[in-house]
Amino acid sequence: MQRRALLLSTSLALIGAAAVPAQAQTWPTQTVKIVVPTGAGSSLDLIVRLMSDKLAARWGQTVLVDNKPGAGGMLGVDLAAKATDNHTIAIGFNGPLAYAPFLYSKTPYDPAKDLRPIVMTSSQANVLAVNAEKVPAKTVPEFVAWAQAQAGGMNFSSLGQGSSAHMTMELFLAEAGIKATHVPYNGSPPAALAVAQGDVHATWMVAPALLPHVQSGKVRLLAVSADTKPAGLQDLPAMGAVGYPKVVALAWNGLVGPASMSDAAVARINADVNALLQDAAVRDAMASKGLTIVGGSAEDFRRFIADDVARWGPVITKLGVKLN
Repeated sequence: MQRRALLLSTSLALIGAAAVPAQAQTWPTQTVKIVVPTGAGSSLDLIVRLMSDKLAARWGQTVLVDNKPGAGGMLGVDLAAKATDNHTIAIGFNGPLAYAPFLYSKTPYDPAKDLRPIVMTSSQANVLAVNAEKVPAKTVPEFVAWAQAQAGGMNFSSLGQGSSAHMTMELFLAEAGIKATHVPYNGSPPAALAVAQGDVHATWMVAPALLPHVQSGKVRLLAVSADTKPAGLQDLPAMGAVGYPKVVALAWNGLVGPASMSDAAVARINADVNALLQDAAVRDAMASKGLTIVGGSAEDFRRFIADDVARWGPVITKLGVKLN
């Protein structure tokens, strides 16, 4: 189901951009706030800022981008869940939209009841990255052997607790029989920097924040978490090809609003974001960062989230991962 989302055609992405209901043309009537639940420079931040000015031009209103990292993305998403102005949305991702109920004994919102999916923006594989100086491994089998030899002394970063990056590593560790310590950060840039500086040994995350460190020679990439590989990383093996077929994961994201958000607002946002996802400048910028555009209807996104919950809920429960 996740792979299918990656392969959505341009025609699917244009569904939401077809005919916008007349009532949707009356929205927005004031400044629109898009909350980014990760820090500046993250993939989510990049996606929103690529579109914010273009959306402002289409809507004739200011679009304010508000970075609110923390609590594994829940801090920012909660602002959208509790918004009452019909003009506040957030770009969410796996953790706060699908995994949180299985990871935390209590969450500030119920993703299934308090949020309204609007449009999926991108979905891509995570990559396994290691510090090139401290970790001698050049392949996944070599890394597993090295990590096992550390007898629990290995550590890894993630862009936040409960993120796709975190869960991909937890799944990999369980499958490979490795013990390691999790060091969460607020966003992919600091998590990637931690690997580059040798503060941690490894990470899983989407490629953008890692690429400068790969180019500098400080970080080495070993594998990707899905058969569909990021642009420019086609030579990296999928985990199934190196003996770990169960380690399949995608880092996805999309816009959500509060459950009370009007149909007109959802229709307008969906249509205009789908249109921008076909804009050459936006597509090129996202592709250059290894991000795979999805798009589609609000219902497509709702079903995708439900499918991810159905897949990862049992996995997280089996792994026994619980966060505070």
